[in-house]
Amino acid sequence: MAPKKIQSLQEIEKLHQQLLSSRQNLKARVLICMTGCRALGAQDVCTEFRKQLKQLSLDEQVTVVETGCIGMCAGAPVVLIEPYQYFYGGVTPEDVEEIISTTIQEAKPIERLAVVQDGKPVVKVSDIAFYKRQDRKVLKNCGRIDPRRIEDAIERGGYVTAIRVLTEKKPRQIIDEVTDSGLRGRGGAGFPTGVKWNFARKSPGEEKYLICNADEGDPGAFMDRALLEGDPHRVIEGMIIAAYAIGAGHGFIYVRAEYPIAVEHINIAIEKARALGLLGENIAGTGFGFDIQVRMGAGAFVCGEETALIASLEGKRGMPTPRPPFPAVKGYQGKPTNINNVETFANVPLIVSNGAHWYSKIGTDKSKGTKIFALAGKVNNTGLVEVPMGTTLREIIFDIGGGIPGGREFKAAQMGGPSGGCIPAVYLDTKIDYDSVQQIGAIMGSGGLIVMDENTCMVDIARYFLEFVQSESCGKCTPCRVGTNKMLQILQAICRGDAKLQDLDKLKELAENISKASLCGLGQTAPNPVLSTLGNFKDEYVKHIVDKKCPAGICTNLLTYEILEVCTGCGACRKVCPVGAISGEKKEQHVIDQNKCIKCDQCFETCKFQAITK
Repeated sequence: MAPKKIQSLQEIEKLHQQLLSSRQNLKARVLICMTGCRALGAQDVCTEFRKQLKQLSLDEQVTVVETGCIGMCAGAPVVLIEPYQYFYGGVTPEDVEEIISTTIQEAKPIERLAVVQDGKPVVKVSDIAFYKRQDRKVLKNCGRIDPRRIEDAIERGGYVTAIRVLTEKKPRQIIDEVTDSGLRGRGGAGFPTGVKWNFARKSPGEEKYLICNADEGDPGAFMDRALLEGDPHRVIEGMIIAAYAIGAGHGFIYVRAEYPIAVEHINIAIEKARALGLLGENIAGTGFGFDIQVRMGAGAFVCGEETALIASLEGKRGMPTPRPPFPAVKGYQGKPTNINNVETFANVPLIVSNGAHWYSKIGTDKSKGTKIFALAGKVNNTGLVEVPMGTTLREIIFDIGGGIPGGREFKAAQMGGPSGGCIPAVYLDTKIDYDSVQQIGAIMGSGGLIVMDENTCMVDIARYFLEFVQSESCGKCTPCRVGTNKMLQILQAICRGDAKLQDLDKLKELAENISKASLCGLGQTAPNPVLSTLGNFKDEYVKHIVDKKCPAGICTNLLTYEILEVCTGCGACRKVCPVGAISGEKKEQHVIDQNKCIKCDQCFETCKFQAITK
């Protein structure tokens, strides 16, 4: 039975307690990630659980919960069994019967489905290094609630803080609390959130707007998407508090259309919140009115910049405009507007509920709280990670991420997306916060963290990210439109082996001028991958130009495949060559016809004797 419309703080507190009490009647809960894991068969696992629990008449005692991201994407599909806190990875429908009989009915773990750590199976989620070394505050509900059920959110305290704020606090108190907490915007620039809110609050005008920037476009980044998919109510609650603080009556969530699950879940959450009187006119009988609309963006990277985002919201082409005036003075429809990203809003209920002093004790002197990272690339435990500001790269990549696959060496980490920089191994023990990251040639960005191993070509990485940024340039200003294209041409020439050493000076000069002269943050930070790789891996650039060699064996134009004398003549390479470039008699050394070779890498990957070099 759906809860009735909430009319006061007392009513939502009472509902919270009732929902907590109802949990005690359950024998167990089966939590299944149905966002990222869906692509690897989670839906079939979920269906099988429901089917078998019903057949055993256990469906009233055991609840199957379709959650958002539980965190460890490398183990997909993942299942968490409460109250035992057993975590299973790589679960298939064939495993369901054993999980029900062994874990749910007998409370025993299944070691074959457990995470292997130091050669041993680890079943309890609290003992798994990936989770044990995190501090999941913002992500506390992700993977633990059904994001489509507002009751799940309220059971865990959702919306209670917002209604308490509307009932008991003044807007000035909220702004002071957020300012004193030290919260900085999680969208990339790290501007103090409370200061930003204060600008909007003080701007004259009866009509003000609040915007949640969910236009997460960095390759490899999925933090905001995961929050909207797994805990949309926390974001809405943060927006309600922010709207009250600045005096906004209407809000937007600008989200990529490429995030269909996030769009679906946030729309359901808004609809449910309205139905309960937690959005709209006179929220929970407090006299304050605020509502939210979801607007989908077409996927232009530049629309992550706030003035371009506002232009897109207004139905115009998403292009940045010079500042000042800032959106806090003249934003959406010319009215005072505040913009924060998803993760920033998700931090707000934590701060207001626990206090600025509590929050400010987490992190470093100038970067407070935790930060969510999307850990991806050449690392064993890919997934969603939340750690206190000041955690080192080594802790994130090796202690939480489990290190580099195949025992290969760590080479660099790309932080801050295509506008970020590549951090080499020498900085593995640097504490990561907004200021330290800038000092080592990168930016925090929204939190994408792509790990690269010894087989990564840093010149090719710089080319890849610059190609992305150049294609996403809105074209409004010449430095970004023309300059990034000139830089890309030089990088492509280096990868082909057609460049000269003088081109490196030209590349650096272009990068520095584009950074200074571009109109918006996209152009100003676009050269970062080039500048950071030039600074930290210049020897690779030189080898591409002088030796015509790609040390990592990635740039195909610079590759020459050769078969060594250790070749056993097994013929495996000859069989996989798509163009017949390999010849040789059985049990004799084979040879590669360089005129026919298309450098597809098939022979290199196939040879079991390491008899082929490139």
